Amino acid sequence: MIYVDTSVWVALLTKEISTAVISAWFARSDAVLISADWTLTEFHSAISIKVRTGQIDTVQASAVLDLFEQLGAGGMTLAPVSRTAFRAAAALVDDPRHGLRGADALHLAVAQELAVQRFASLDGNQSASAERLGFVLESF
Repeated sequence: MIYVDTSVWVALLTKEISTAVISAWFARSDAVLISADWTLTEFHSAISIKVRTGQIDTVQASAVLDLFEQLGAGGMTLAPVSRTAFRAAAALVDDPRHGLRGADALHLAVAQELAVQRFASLDGNQSASAERLGFVLESF
């Protein structure tokens, strides 16, 4: 099982610098790919930002959101976020060694709660924190 941060899903489904390597990783992965329910909100936010900044138009955004929904039907599992995970994320944010944003800490806390060993992210700071927490990072 691999916990997948929203940054990976955005790169998979939109045109970004890392889209080709993420697409290749996704195609060869045979593991269960899991994210938190929070990913739904964060993914929609990322796509909305792309529309507001002119990176994609509303037609493209709609198509990307449809693809994301299809991933939820097969290829990605969304796990609920517990109160315990929110509290663990708060502790991670409070720890100056990590320097994490709340959303990134929440992903890590959910992955810890799920006892996932592998973590996939395109965020360098989040990845460094994941390693400090004992996760094995996916190579892209």
